[in-house]
Amino acid sequence: MTTSKNAADTAFLPVYELAGEIAAGRLTSTTLTEVLLDRIARYDRKLHAFIVVYGDEARLAAKAADQAIHSGHRIGPLHGIPVAVKDIVDLVGRVTTGGSKVWSDRVSPVTATIVQRMIAAGMIVLGKTHTVEFAMGSFGTNQHLGTPWNPWDVDRHRIPGGSSAGSGVSVAAGLAPWAIGTDTGGSVRLPASFCGIVGLKTTIGRISRHGVLPLSTTLDTPGPMCRSVQDAALLYDVLRAPDRLDPITIGQSTDNVLGPLKSGVSGLRLARLPQAEREDVAAEVLAAYDASLEVFSRLGARIVDISLPRRFAELGELVGRIIGAEGYSFVGHLVDDESLPIDADIRPRIQLGRDMSAKEYLLALREQQAIKCLFEQSLADVDALLTPTTTTAAPLVEAVDQSGSAAHFTRAVNLIEGCALALPNGVTSAGLPTSLQIVCCGSQEAMALRIGWALEQATDWHQRRPAGFD
Repeated sequence: MTTSKNAADTAFLPVYELAGEIAAGRLTSTTLTEVLLDRIARYDRKLHAFIVVYGDEARLAAKAADQAIHSGHRIGPLHGIPVAVKDIVDLVGRVTTGGSKVWSDRVSPVTATIVQRMIAAGMIVLGKTHTVEFAMGSFGTNQHLGTPWNPWDVDRHRIPGGSSAGSGVSVAAGLAPWAIGTDTGGSVRLPASFCGIVGLKTTIGRISRHGVLPLSTTLDTPGPMCRSVQDAALLYDVLRAPDRLDPITIGQSTDNVLGPLKSGVSGLRLARLPQAEREDVAAEVLAAYDASLEVFSRLGARIVDISLPRRFAELGELVGRIIGAEGYSFVGHLVDDESLPIDADIRPRIQLGRDMSAKEYLLALREQQAIKCLFEQSLADVDALLTPTTTTAAPLVEAVDQSGSAAHFTRAVNLIEGCALALPNGVTSAGLPTSLQIVCCGSQEAMALRIGWALEQATDWHQRRPAGFD
């Protein structure tokens, strides 16, 4: 019988190791699924990562996976691996709330393409994870459906990061080996940063958005949230592919992300954060960032200075206007109805788009494309730009200024249609994780993952896990 300690060790293994254990016959999908469901039952009352758990269905799927594998019908390396899914992703016949009490009875009409692809690879959906209402928030808070608890502070309620809050918490606390998030201005990377895990913001068009509730069609991108860079590459490899139900994916190239993953960084040119952008970053976050630059330098990368065409704060403001306009087109009729139970922090964010004229919106999109070109020119001679993912470690929920945003360094990547990897790179004196963001131009996921893998192999930050959940 599996002991509690052994179960915790299993729950915190990266997926590539879990898959190896299942392939070798040392672990079954049934055992793994039961370990995770037991941990959800024990810890999620506090953590509030899941809005719904599909326990009975997951057990049936795990049993079927074990039978198939035992009979020689293994689909592939991820057969029998559980996954958690953000509650803006549709599963036909299941309720998908989008984090809104208004949609508490909204039954999904379709199954999202990304879920279909995971199931086709043999994965098992454990349940749906909590999100900020309409996915419109960087802190991870939700007034009506509840704010997930960042597991790195058992005693005080710190933000998990948003909007993919529950996905971040579920992976960080060992309730799921990996999860699906979505990123419009940082919603994969911010929870990854605050919860001490890996998050990949993918290039728009790389992964189908069919069956994912929209916030901004210009900026929305689904992505993996994982315990290791290799896991992020594995899940990305499953999810990416053209989909006729999402036309923006048609014609996208199919890069090889797993082949070059372990190629190292020797000879690469990595750009450091401009000095002016360091001013508002907490000292301990900067120290971890500078330490990461030193690691890359020791590994043979060349750390260089570049000039960026605009400040990150300016780019964030433009992203906010685009999200406001497009978000209002989807849910404006809900946020304008004062009788509906809409999160008071979310309502004004969506209503930014209410009075925007068509001319103003189109000018914003035109400005976006101009900035994209300028940034691509700035990054033309480097392989990546390195920044902190967030300016601070996770603050207390009660200390958050909801009129602001935690997405200072992340929104720009969505604006320039780039990709980025967030991964752990330190801990503060209070024991809270810090995070590095590796920013690449669009369709360069393989490079971002390669750079992240090199840092991960040279450090042990990704192996840390929050105390109190063993």
